[in-house]
Amino acid sequence: MPEAPPLRYADACAAAHALDLVGERWTLLVMREMMLGPRRFSDIKANLPGISANILTQRLERLVALGVACQIELPPPARVKAYELTAWGYASEPVFQALGRWGVLSPLHDKTQSFSTASFVMSLRTMIDGAALSALPHGFNVGFVVAGEAFLARFDPQEGFVIGHGAAEAAELCLQGAARSFAALIYGGVPLQALEAEGLVTAKGDTALIAPMRALFPLPESLPGFSGQARE
Repeated sequence: MPEAPPLRYADACAAAHALDLVGERWTLLVMREMMLGPRRFSDIKANLPGISANILTQRLERLVALGVACQIELPPPARVKAYELTAWGYASEPVFQALGRWGVLSPLHDKTQSFSTASFVMSLRTMIDGAALSALPHGFNVGFVVAGEAFLARFDPQEGFVIGHGAAEAAELCLQGAARSFAALIYGGVPLQALEAEGLVTAKGDTALIAPMRALFPLPESLPGFSGQARE
């Protein structure tokens, strides 16, 4: 049983208690990086620019002590230590989705900053337009290869949207590139041809699927009339 967290808020609200557990700087982002499965310490650190090894160690030890994450050994041939979310840790994904849908409304959101593989995949799960998906005349598959990891996304009007590790090359369209390049393609409307010309994305298969895929991820307009200054 882990030691009780320090009561920074002294508030019986469960949301306040959740902040007592995971509200320290970097903690939620460390959890985000494990949302797609086990991650080595070095992988987590590489995807969180600015975090020190000492702080990452502290955050991981804290998450393990609380039962949010656990330390495991990856199977052969890796046989190295890694960290993985527990079932309770994975259950926090809707929290990330709610924060993402809320945060994207801010005009202060800087879309040019670092964007990890986990950020990209979770953004798709977050921003998918369910109504537009259900209106598709037929489903299709798109594969993404990001930083050496292969993902298969299934867009199905009846069964919904699912993305996870899978055989990306077997999809009707397979895209290979960096997470930021895929964000530019899907959310930023940058033409595939422009990204291919710069060597940022390679595509194999039915590129006509890009247009209907893009239409499933509309970004809302930022809140108007907000300067970033707190109101009196």
